[in-house]
Amino acid sequence: MCFKNLRTKIENNDEEQKRKKLKINFAICEVYFIFEAKSTIMKIWDKELLDKYITKHYDASTALQRWIDFVEEAEWKSHNELKSDFPSADYIGNNRYVFNIRGNNYRLVTVVVFIGGILKIRFIGTHAEYDKINCRSI
Repeated sequence: MCFKNLRTKIENNDEEQKRKKLKINFAICEVYFIFEAKSTIMKIWDKELLDKYITKHYDASTALQRWIDFVEEAEWKSHNELKSDFPSADYIGNNRYVFNIRGNNYRLVTVVVFIGGILKIRFIGTHAEYDKINCRSI
């Protein structure tokens, strides 16, 4: 895509200017592709919700921190890869996953965007609190 119209963007200047522009455009495209190739590690958005929750529910802190550490190192590109790492995670539609934390005492609802490597926190709570929400629209 980046190289498709490369030649059409080069104006009819002398040969040296054409070579310089071609070299610059190629370098920009190369940096873009390198960035895309390396940006597969999952990024947790709204992680401060988890931090706040840990301060109120200390018994969940170890399990949540372990979950955070694991997810931040994950390189999921598909549903199958996520389920391979977390077999008990439930896919509930609309890119939403529910994770069981600390033996299913706590529930974590997230939106996962595999292409961008993004995991957005939508809800963290006890199993009883989870039963009171509509996690498909939260």
